[in-house]
Amino acid sequence: MLSAITGDALRRRFADAGQGHVFAFERDLDEVGRARLHARLAEIDLDLVTQFQQLIRAVPSAAKPAVTFEPPEVIPRRRGDAESTVERRARQCGTELLRAGSVGWLVVAGGQASRLGYDAPKGCFPVTPLGATSLFELFARKLQAARDRHGVAAPWYVMTSDATDGPTRATFEKSGHFGLDPSDVVFFRQSMVPALDDAGRILMAEKDAPFLAPNGHGGVLAALASSGALEHARQRGVSTFSYFQIDNPLARPADALFLGHHALSGARMSSKVVKKRSADEKVGVLGRVDGRLSCIEYSDLPGNLRDARDERGRLVFSAGNIAAHAIERTFVEDLTRGGLRLPWHRAQKRIACVGPDGERMEVDGSKFEAFVFDALGEAGASVVLEVAREEEFSPVKNKDGEDSPATARRDQCRLHAGWAARAGVALPAPLSDGIHPVEVDPRFAEDAEEFAARMPARPREIDGGHLYAP
Repeated sequence: MLSAITGDALRRRFADAGQGHVFAFERDLDEVGRARLHARLAEIDLDLVTQFQQLIRAVPSAAKPAVTFEPPEVIPRRRGDAESTVERRARQCGTELLRAGSVGWLVVAGGQASRLGYDAPKGCFPVTPLGATSLFELFARKLQAARDRHGVAAPWYVMTSDATDGPTRATFEKSGHFGLDPSDVVFFRQSMVPALDDAGRILMAEKDAPFLAPNGHGGVLAALASSGALEHARQRGVSTFSYFQIDNPLARPADALFLGHHALSGARMSSKVVKKRSADEKVGVLGRVDGRLSCIEYSDLPGNLRDARDERGRLVFSAGNIAAHAIERTFVEDLTRGGLRLPWHRAQKRIACVGPDGERMEVDGSKFEAFVFDALGEAGASVVLEVAREEEFSPVKNKDGEDSPATARRDQCRLHAGWAARAGVALPAPLSDGIHPVEVDPRFAEDAEEFAARMPARPREIDGGHLYAP
């Protein structure tokens, strides 16, 4: 009886919203299929669908409103060994935050590794050059290293997706949570939102399922709140989230310098950036749009500004976004109170779906996403810190070429071989590309100074390379 009442209520609700077609194939379904359809439809926010329809129906203006673009104020990357008084103070402040247990790690890990030819969540992909350690385990080791260094275990908030949630939890369970206390790892799932056709109708992926797509990395903020993870962070005393994406093995979530700059500036959300390689590198840059800090997509920045250089020949808009942020917990609470307060972005695509006759077809449609960097414009005070690309950014996105497993492993070797060379340690013979195969487990050392302090130490030899591990 309950399922019948629920079904009737759903039918009325969707019919009133002009979306009654989602029940077109209900009579073709068995009891299990109907239950599946009802469960998936019950999760759809029809008020949100109305917002999406407004985006579809918005008529583009023939004359786009004029906007102003300005580069952000950037704290430049430290060069040389001597830290300034400001940097020492920031590092001390960040260290105190870490020791107090005030920092929680927040990772976006909803992606599959299918583009890499690997049938599993991307976090399971083996990414280190010698030990073939997965991204999940690599960051678990970084978390252990931070725990041992600061004497407190930070909670790790792992956002999954419908596709990766089960396999991710199973991977952590099977591995014993990679040596972490299970109570310190909090999984929560990214929300899915419906795709619409050009008439604003919800598309059907199957007869028993609407077409749902991930709501973008900005959805991490809403999912934190709706899942209870945000309340968990409050109860654990977390004041700041260290946000990063799972596909960057060089990410440094426990960076005391960055966290300290963020805290001392009274910032609500801060960012790390790297210098663009060239004007035509297709990466978003941080900048001010009509005075508000934002990430400016490559295609949105006018060509004359993209190529603009200062009196020293440096790119004016050079602050490449690497998706590494410090975000205050109270800021997330404010942004999600009463629903996520971020703009939605429409991506027009050809979408495979079930047509009105029940046959497979492709239609012109739209998917919708929220972007976490849009929160920068709401933050007020914000820090933008430049870091070295070779030390902190080498994402794994493509199977071959740039930003691939090969380039990520190469960059890890270059970084760690540099530490060894600075410490006066003999390097293994270079490979054919001139790279010395060296890998340093983060539990052994997380930077050049810590590596040097651990010398002398004997590495494990793997395929002619040197692996330094505890």
